[in-house]
Amino acid sequence: MCGQTTPSAYHFPTINDQDVHGEVHTVHNQAQRERERERMVNTVKIYKPLLRATMSFAGLRPEKIEVEPGTVMNIWAPTRSKKNANNSKKPAVVFLHGFVADGILTWQFQVLALARDYAVYVPDLLFFGGSSTGDGRRTVGFQAECLARGLAKLGVQQCTVVGFSYGAVVAFRLAELQPELVESVVATCSGPVVTESLTRECLERLRFPTWSEFLLPDSASALKKLLEIGSFHFPRLPKCVFKHALEVIFDYRKERVELLEALVIPDEDFAFPRYPQKVHLVWGENDRIFPLEVAQSLKENLGDNATLVCIEKAGHIVAVERPFVYNKCLKKILASIYKAGHTK
Repeated sequence: MCGQTTPSAYHFPTINDQDVHGEVHTVHNQAQRERERERMVNTVKIYKPLLRATMSFAGLRPEKIEVEPGTVMNIWAPTRSKKNANNSKKPAVVFLHGFVADGILTWQFQVLALARDYAVYVPDLLFFGGSSTGDGRRTVGFQAECLARGLAKLGVQQCTVVGFSYGAVVAFRLAELQPELVESVVATCSGPVVTESLTRECLERLRFPTWSEFLLPDSASALKKLLEIGSFHFPRLPKCVFKHALEVIFDYRKERVELLEALVIPDEDFAFPRYPQKVHLVWGENDRIFPLEVAQSLKENLGDNATLVCIEKAGHIVAVERPFVYNKCLKKILASIYKAGHTK
């Protein structure tokens, strides 16, 4: 009949009840796994007490030093006891961390490698780890002044300062302000200052508008991207590890933004200092944040007073990425500084 069709003229896809239930079950399982991950104990929080115990075994303990009213620095220092009285005879080495993690998370592999032969000090810079201040100053100079006072209260009279990234900038400033304290500087993947032109060049290459948007990630994916950029080859890790790290490491966000704003100086305000100390530059050959050309230019400006060692297959976080190669290099540098034979 015209205008009518038989039911067979239309072909509807058949829906299998089992398929529907299977899809719903899969979605349910995925949601359940996600909820279980949310309820997981934070892996970084678990690791920190283990790391603390390891550092204690290596002969270090954290000390809260009030450097001025309202300003406290947490410094991992050699345990002061009769058993460790010979620490005063060892050369002092101070490790200054970068902008992502605190002192002991950054330098754990170096502490274990050097604590037997050196008096090792690992501060948390202000607004990292256990250090904070009520003072409104955010400059690198203020960091260096507080560090000098903290070390003085621990009895450190002379030391080699090993700085990484932001910590290297603080190390250079400390060497400039306290030449009688700083015997030599080992700078890893950063120079004395971060100028506006260097900032512009780096951020354009990295495709970030500001240092804070790059160095203060607010999501697991942003942290993963930061670490991938900072590495030559970053290992694959579960997403929950990045989420857990965000929950533990990135506190004091407002103050850290202010630190980054104070870090960058106008080009016209910078005159390259002349350091009386020997300066040793250690760089990741594949550093994408401050490429090798920055290190080479820095060495030229420092002149005969500087050495440069490049570690291949390593990015910006070279001391974490290739700790054994970095430690071997660092031991050689320290042996050249302290010729009395404290290292093997």
